Amino acid sequence: MSARAFSKSLKELRVHFSQGSPASRGLRDFIIRTYPEMKKVNPGLPILIREANGVESRIIARFDQGRERKVVVDNLSASDVEQKFNALVSKSQ
Repeated sequence: MSARAFSKSLKELRVHFSQGSPASRGLRDFIIRTYPEMKKVNPGLPILIREANGVESRIIARFDQGRERKVVVDNLSASDVEQKFNALVSKSQ
């Protein structure tokens, strides 16, 4: 993924996953690979990463006027997570 600046209507990203669960592996790999560049390109955007045992792997985007969208990414590969992520953040445009 080449990092890009997100729309101004995207106000926050929250990422939840389990530290050791195989179901979260794709999301963990995606975050490890993309977070540094994503944060560099979008320095003012809060990106909250939460790890907890046994939680569902998901990405939640909060937009203008408190609208939220969630995508569940359990058992997906890093490239499938990237596709879901791109679809999620593009809803802000």
